[in-house]
Amino acid sequence: MTDSLPPVADRRPTDRVHHGDTFSDPYEWLRAKDDPAVRNHLEAENAYTDSRTAHLAGLRDRIFDEIKGRTKETDLSVPTRRGQWWYYGRTLEGKQYGIQCRAPLASPDDWTPPELTPGELVDGEQVLLDGNDEADGQEFFSLGSFEVSTDGTLLLYGVDLEGDERYTVRLRDLATGETLPDTIENTSSGATLSPDGRFVVYTTVDDAWRPDTVWLHEIGTPVAGDAQLFHEPDERYWVGAGFTRSDRYLVIGVGSSVTSEEWLLDADDLRGEPRVVWPRKEGVEYDSSHTVVGGEDVLYILHNDDALDFELVRVAASDPAGPRDVVLAHEPGRRLLGVSTFRDWGVAAYRRDGLARIGMLDYATGAVAEIAFDEPLYSVGTAGNPEWAPPLLRLGYGSFVTPSTISDYDVATGELLLRKQQPVLGGYDPADYGQERVWADAADGTRIPISLVWRRSFGEPGATPRPVHLYGYGSYEHSIEPGFSVARLSALDRGVVFAIAHVRGGGEMGRQWYEDGKLLAKRNTFTDFVDAARHLVSHGYTTPSRLVAEGGSAGGLLMGAVANLAPELFAGILADVPFVDALTTILDPSLPLTVIEWDEWGDPLHDAEVYAYMKSYSPYENVSSGVRYPRILAVTSFNDTRVLYVEPAKWVARLREVGADALLKCEMVAGHGGVSGRYDAWRERAFELAWLFDVLGVARV
Repeated sequence: MTDSLPPVADRRPTDRVHHGDTFSDPYEWLRAKDDPAVRNHLEAENAYTDSRTAHLAGLRDRIFDEIKGRTKETDLSVPTRRGQWWYYGRTLEGKQYGIQCRAPLASPDDWTPPELTPGELVDGEQVLLDGNDEADGQEFFSLGSFEVSTDGTLLLYGVDLEGDERYTVRLRDLATGETLPDTIENTSSGATLSPDGRFVVYTTVDDAWRPDTVWLHEIGTPVAGDAQLFHEPDERYWVGAGFTRSDRYLVIGVGSSVTSEEWLLDADDLRGEPRVVWPRKEGVEYDSSHTVVGGEDVLYILHNDDALDFELVRVAASDPAGPRDVVLAHEPGRRLLGVSTFRDWGVAAYRRDGLARIGMLDYATGAVAEIAFDEPLYSVGTAGNPEWAPPLLRLGYGSFVTPSTISDYDVATGELLLRKQQPVLGGYDPADYGQERVWADAADGTRIPISLVWRRSFGEPGATPRPVHLYGYGSYEHSIEPGFSVARLSALDRGVVFAIAHVRGGGEMGRQWYEDGKLLAKRNTFTDFVDAARHLVSHGYTTPSRLVAEGGSAGGLLMGAVANLAPELFAGILADVPFVDALTTILDPSLPLTVIEWDEWGDPLHDAEVYAYMKSYSPYENVSSGVRYPRILAVTSFNDTRVLYVEPAKWVARLREVGADALLKCEMVAGHGGVSGRYDAWRERAFELAWLFDVLGVARV
């Protein structure tokens, strides 16, 4: 390990004064992204991190080779039917990005996707978009929109070459291969074509990166003349737009963290006036899905008005504010997540007992028939179902030990038709691995679920202390599902137990679970994670010297908070794009997405109680001298618009002041999701895992 000295950021104190409280911030100057001194400091941090981790270069290469060796590099996705074509993606060995293709149906009754062989062409195959060609000469490439017109003649795609999530939309004539002159710059993701192929509907963002306006572009006309369909002036709300599966309506969705509203436009009259489904009501969320029942256009609406875990109702599309027929009444403990409607049946998604579920909805009776699965822990959801009247429902399934699996559910027979399971090369056997859920007691008596996965040859967890990698998130009602990971096998095969603490603030146990981990109850998220770690130590799963924690984005805030709350419990903390200067960010409404976030964290700018509460846990403000911090690696991206690079940069500088062994790795050309190419992403994960293995003492295994 090198003896090189870490970079020392200049102290340039700036006073932040709110509600009679003054906080002197020595590192706020690092926010000046265009200041050469900032870039120089970040590059010095990268050089220091490189030198401190140089001894892990061989391990990084081995981990990368393990990931690569387990991955079928030349592969294809399962074809999805839309119109007269099967659409699918190819990956090729040595290529960073996917290739989007299509092949014609054998007949109008063809619902069985063709079995494709990697490396072999398909009869009639057309390459629609080769991401490798589009990314040629670019350091970053990401698709934010990709859609083919209903008649199959026109391709729409949106590209981000910076990592800032602003996309340039282009159109391509699929008959000639010609790129049309229509170019729409600085859009948000999710641009879409109208069913008749005449228009593009897209959204743009304001200076705070909030999608706030929906536009209509008539293909072949100047973009400067595009019509504004909808604008949302309230800075707490974002907007989005998309067509119903039936192609009957354009739905404009408006939402904050706690309130939503929808507007409908007839798809054949996009220059008409939108009409509201239900006027917004503070604290009420809903979303609608269109179908036809008994010859009448109806909307199935999922909402939480006096229904904490949501209920499902049906209304006439012509009068959505009129009578409501309750289809699925509110049932505490069954969190309804969504409904997808097709011509003949619907699909309900919900959570119960900490797991995602899928059920078939009968329009006539309102009954839901759950599709059952055998594993004790799993994740399931619908996947790629663009057709309006299919006989099959495409499902995605997986678990900690079962690789991602695509099946078609035959609605008439109830049979699951396996289409593809993610290939894992090198002799992977699910029976070699175990998974289970255990429960920890929080200080207030709440039971916290912890999911575990391990390799059986090292013994059952808890029999003897093992190295443990504990992951957490706990915000926005986002649930961390039991999913498969090729990269994780490199840890499991070295004897590491992977664990997820499903802390409050997430959505695993229903809406109340989320409510109990946000706003003025946010500390529950942090103490739950600490209590989960203590449970793993006290019950013999691990020891503090063999326990590493990881979280990203809002989960990075969790990492910073637990580093201050219980540093003695962890040997290391890996924080990806961490939200560790939360109070400074949430105080500044000019920063990207800040005002939208007030429903999640509170408004410290105008509320002294929220200010004091956030200051009590915000990681940057609470770094303390005299504390023996675990080893810390913070990973960020210079062009991230969601969690700015300055947050981990300031945090690491402050940690160094008090003697912590903290490293910062900043990708200079990337966004919130990190680097864009798959090989680059594997190398980035190999870097993180090598550091993690070094901390856990399994680097030589």
